[in-house]
Amino acid sequence: MEILKVDNLCKTYGKGETLVKALDHISFSVEKGEFVAIVGASGSGKSTLLHILGGVDRPTSGKVYVGGEDVYKLNETNLAVFRRRQVGLIYQFYNLIPILNVKENMTLPLLLDNKKPDTEYLDELIETLGLEKRVAHLPNELSGGQQQRVSIGRALMNHPALLLADEPTGNLDSKSSKEIIELLKLSNEKYKQTIIMITHDHSLALHANRIITLEDGKIVSDELVKA
Repeated sequence: MEILKVDNLCKTYGKGETLVKALDHISFSVEKGEFVAIVGASGSGKSTLLHILGGVDRPTSGKVYVGGEDVYKLNETNLAVFRRRQVGLIYQFYNLIPILNVKENMTLPLLLDNKKPDTEYLDELIETLGLEKRVAHLPNELSGGQQQRVSIGRALMNHPALLLADEPTGNLDSKSSKEIIELLKLSNEKYKQTIIMITHDHSLALHANRIITLEDGKIVSDELVKA
């Protein structure tokens, strides 16, 4: 089942001689449960694409459909609801709330939506992420790898349509990077979570099911990863 459709997407900055095409007529679709890596050099447009898929930045033209809904036909209020309910975002620098502990950071998206957390699912996530002994800790009491685990848990709490990861291992050592990529693969396999991951590291991209390569704002290849 198609969960994401990107149709003729363009994003430009500036005008006239200073015009920059960050995304240049991009089209692709993603099936529910796919794990897609988007790779490319710095300036290729991959982060711009991720932000548009997540409802964080509006395209200049083109359409993004998530679950059949035209995302950019939504007004600002409904777009904020879309981001909260349909998108789980994982950033390179974690973006945890420093005064909230592990459990509070993980459940924050639900609380903002006036929903009660599913305690059984929360406990399962905490165990899966290996955070059982850290639930009362604040972010500054955690290692980088542990903080990224919390951000993954937060992203998964809402069972989002899309989990978007922007260089999720970019601030971690090799051991923590390996653990985080394994957790992403586990969430894809265990929860059938659809994942789109931005990375400049081709070895990490090979853990995905599919690799889309961007160059100068255009898709230059879209390949399935051989097992």
